Amino acid sequence: MNTSGKSKRAVVLLSGGLDSATTLAIASRDYETYAMSFRYGQRHSIELECAARVASALAVKRHLILDIDLRKMGGSALTDEIEVPKNRPAHEIESGIPVTYVPARNTIFLSYALGWAEVLESEDIFIGVNALDYSGYPDCRPEFIAAFERMANFATKASVEGRMKLKIHAPLIAMSKAEIIRRGIELGVDYSLTHSCYDPNVEGRACGNCDSCQLRLRGFREAGFNDPAPYVQP
Repeated sequence: MNTSGKSKRAVVLLSGGLDSATTLAIASRDYETYAMSFRYGQRHSIELECAARVASALAVKRHLILDIDLRKMGGSALTDEIEVPKNRPAHEIESGIPVTYVPARNTIFLSYALGWAEVLESEDIFIGVNALDYSGYPDCRPEFIAAFERMANFATKASVEGRMKLKIHAPLIAMSKAEIIRRGIELGVDYSLTHSCYDPNVEGRACGNCDSCQLRLRGFREAGFNDPAPYVQP
C-alpha cells in the first residue's frame, strides 16, 4: 500500500553520483520513489555505498541493488584491465567516446528498471543522463532516451493491454553540470553523500584527475560552490 501520500510511483536509477542523486531529488517531489542500483563489476564499491546513503537521505520507499557481472564482457576501463584516462584537456573530454564507456550499460539498466516498473504498476522511470557536460557516451543522448521509451511501450504486457503508458524521464538531459548542482542544492541534496570518480583510492577518495572528477569540479566552480566530496588532490 502507498503510504507516502503521493499517488504515483517512480523507479529511479541511482548510481551514487551527483547526477542520479539530483534526479532522485527531482522525482521525490511528486512520486513515491523506488531506487535501483547495480553491482555490475565496476572497479570500486564506493559508489554503491553512496547510493545507499543517498537513498536513505531522500527517503526512498525501497532500494534494490542488483548483481550483474559486466566484467565477463569487459570492453571498458570501468569493468576491464584498461587504464582510466587522467588529466585530459577539456577539448579531449568533449570529443569522441572514451574507454570509460561501458557497452550498452544504460540500455541494460533501463531494461531492469522497466521490469520493476511494470511489477510496481509504475508508468515512470527516471534516469540522470546528461547530453551537455558528459563524456561522449552514446546512451546519454535524447535520441537514445526517446528510442528506449518507444521500445518500452511495445515491450510490456501492461502497455500492450493499454493499462500503462511508460515514460522515461531524463530531467537533467539539457542542463550543464553547474545548473544541475544549483538545482540539487535548491532541492536540499547533500552532495557530500555522492561520489563521481572513476578511479578512487582504497579509502574511497576521488582522484581529481579523471574525466568525471574534472567535470564535477568544473561544475562546482561554475555553480559558485565548493565540492564537499573528499579528494586525493583537489
